Amino acid sequence: MTFNDLNSLGSKREAFLFISDFKAKNLEVIRLKDLKSEDIEFSIEEHLIKKPSLYVLRKFPISFESYKVKFDKIIEKIKSGDTYLLNLTQPTKIQTHLSLKEIYAGATSHYKLRYKEQFVCFSPEKFIQIDNDTIHTYPMKGTIDASIPHAKEIILENKKEMAEHVMVVDLLRNDLSIVADNVKVEKFRYVEEIEAGEKKLLQVSSHISGHVGISWHEKIGDILKALLPAGSISGTPKKSTLEIIDAVEDYERGYFSGIFGVYDGKKFDSGVMIRFIEKTKDGYIYKSGGGITLDSDAISEYQELLDKIYLG
Repeated sequence: MTFNDLNSLGSKREAFLFISDFKAKNLEVIRLKDLKSEDIEFSIEEHLIKKPSLYVLRKFPISFESYKVKFDKIIEKIKSGDTYLLNLTQPTKIQTHLSLKEIYAGATSHYKLRYKEQFVCFSPEKFIQIDNDTIHTYPMKGTIDASIPHAKEIILENKKEMAEHVMVVDLLRNDLSIVADNVKVEKFRYVEEIEAGEKKLLQVSSHISGHVGISWHEKIGDILKALLPAGSISGTPKKSTLEIIDAVEDYERGYFSGIFGVYDGKKFDSGVMIRFIEKTKDGYIYKSGGGITLDSDAISEYQELLDKIYLG
């Protein structure tokens, strides 16, 4: 299906599941009435009770030395003005005795998806929500280990984290302005706690909204096409940053950092596909990363990449 097909489904108020890869080149659209749970499972829970995961995994990440080569290339691109914020991600081989179905069942994240025997994600990050005539987005940028003394104060007062968050909020505000009027920041930099396997993380988000009008159903495909790829996991300016990601990351993200969402005929809710495990012929690959700015520290960013590899 295409984005135009989404417009058609929306105009008929026909419920569907929407899945897009990172580059918005591969779209999967399934009418909810046709969905087979043995192939695809999903869950969107706004108010869930997050439980610590009892599962563990072994990580075999890229070396810090190899990561720093990529990190340094991005810093050079930032200095040359080609990007200001870039989300650098990498694949990590992991080992766990669990199946994708078991990983999905054990996760308690806001947005969960198991796609056949290909991948599973359990994401804490919203992409967009549309209800009545209003669109909402909630960029998530800034992570810290919750066990660090005064972690909340540290993350909120960190100048690098502040700059990174401001940039992504500005990017998402501009993106929403393409499809909505009266765009405004409803809440700026609030902190939520996330269970991350054996750790707890604090993550910083903001809430941005805009007015899309009552006819948004007929334009839902156009709205999604205009907003993808998601700014929080690409960077700014988007076009040149995507070119740098292709050159530096040196692997295919595929559906990782794409989005999935559900339209029920009245509203649309979607999440960014992070906390992502892909099944390959060589075993499980976990894809993770974080935002890089001029003030970023390579060791801290590498640790963030590792911290985001967990079951839960």
